[in-house]
Amino acid sequence: MLSLASIDNDIIPIIAIGGGLLVAIIAILSGAISNVVRTRSREMTKREVAAYVAEGSISPDDAERLISAGQPHWERGKR
Repeated sequence: MLSLASIDNDIIPIIAIGGGLLVAIIAILSGAISNVVRTRSREMTKREVAAYVAEGSISPDDAERLISAGQPHWERGKR
């Protein structure tokens, strides 16, 4: 049976550093995937609203309000 007392003391820091790096890599990848999904869904919404404007279902002013409704105030000026 393997116990902590039988593990060589030199391997513990290696395991700790490796575990920390693994957590950091997972956090970075999940953040990047989250940003990609958020951006894709935002662009899809813009395309759908543009299609409604093109067919005349909603006015361009209403479409602009719909698109900017969920954005923070610092992103509303960007285009």
